[in-house]
Amino acid sequence: MELNCPTCHNLLELNNGVAHCVTCDKDIPVEARCPECHKPLDVLKACGAVDYFCQNGHGLISKKRVEFVPLSA
Repeated sequence: MELNCPTCHNLLELNNGVAHCVTCDKDIPVEARCPECHKPLDVLKACGAVDYFCQNGHGLISKKRVEFVPLSA
C-alpha cells in the first residue's frame, strides 16, 4: 500500500509507525489497520520484529497486508 503526502502528494516512506515525506521533510503519524475489518491493529514488537494482530477475529496480519492510514492532526 502506498501513502502520499497530503501537502505535496509525493510518495511517503514508512518507518516504525511514521510516514516521512522527503520533499517536505515532514513526519506524519500513521495507524495500522486490519485489511478485513479496517479497525486498528495491535502492534507487537519483540527482538526487532514487528507483528500485527487483529482482536476482531482476524488474528495475525502480515505486514504486507496491513493498511496504514495517516492520523488526523
